[in-house]
Amino acid sequence: MPSSNNGPSALSAGTGRQGVRASIVGSLPKPAWLAEPGILQAPWRVAAGQLAEAQEDAIRLCVADQLRAGLDVVTDGEQWRRHYVWGFLSGIAGVDTENLVMKPTRGQRFKAESPAARLVAEPAYVDSPAARTLQFVRTLTDRPVKVTLPGPMTIVDSLADMTHRYSDADLALIFADMLNREARDLAAAGAAVVQFDEPCFNIYLERTRDWGIEALKRAIAGVEARTAIHICYGYGGSEVAAWKETNRDWSHYHYTLPLVAQTNVDQVSIETAASRVDYDVLDVLRGKEVLLGLVNVGDERIESAEEVAAGLRKAMRYVPASALFACTDCGLVLRSRAAAFGKMQALAAGAAIVNAEIG
Repeated sequence: MPSSNNGPSALSAGTGRQGVRASIVGSLPKPAWLAEPGILQAPWRVAAGQLAEAQEDAIRLCVADQLRAGLDVVTDGEQWRRHYVWGFLSGIAGVDTENLVMKPTRGQRFKAESPAARLVAEPAYVDSPAARTLQFVRTLTDRPVKVTLPGPMTIVDSLADMTHRYSDADLALIFADMLNREARDLAAAGAAVVQFDEPCFNIYLERTRDWGIEALKRAIAGVEARTAIHICYGYGGSEVAAWKETNRDWSHYHYTLPLVAQTNVDQVSIETAASRVDYDVLDVLRGKEVLLGLVNVGDERIESAEEVAAGLRKAMRYVPASALFACTDCGLVLRSRAAAFGKMQALAAGAAIVNAEIG
């Protein structure tokens, strides 16, 4: 069972807010001096000897922006890793994140192939800077801190098995155990929320049913913090945006969320701003906390507070205010820093409007 200091009251600590709260999925844009803006997996622009200090400086800026925008739960902005999957894989022996290969990923929804890390030997957990980074973030704020990890299915989809020893299901369970170890360490280091990013749950529906849910259960087992799963329709890049413009089938949540609802995960993060998802899908998540994507991470337009509030009002037909978060569709890493800040402000302001209405 989660420890008593990590429940909903802990997420309200330091904010004074008991109704709708505001947060982000995880990532924020990196400063231009740290990495080239607007690019996923952008190489570092700082020499190796100065990288750790530069990343801490970037985290300071990210946390300050979240606090100034009025968010209730903050993250490190994922400033210490180039990519949300490879950041975890860099701490796994047997995985090569430098010499990449091309591989069909994400069901070829957005492109035929993408660069993938290589599994070259039996994988073994070595280390991760995530807990140390969390401890640093906690020196910057007394607000609850969320840490994000890739989900087991998404890790497997982002990896090419050069050993040909494992099925995808077997690998997912292996990585689930490693993620569980890290999640427990993060909870012990003071994480209020440990989130697993699983965009593949919206793509491989049968695999989600057959072994993805089991891998998620193993990843969250015994974690003494709030646990979350983030399931979206992809980052805000041009290829993803083009797919969203032409896609006509938004039924994936209706298949996946009932499966997720049967697990012990505490929070579910979904997208609604850039997609045409029907809010009635939230009905199956009664009893869970819902992080509702209400700002589009695929463009620079800053949503108004009233737009955010309107989405929250619709969601409250299915989710009580105390279990609802105004959130982003996905990570903001590809956006400009000005747009990211404006979108965060809109989330907090929209939540404030609704909280004033409900008293």
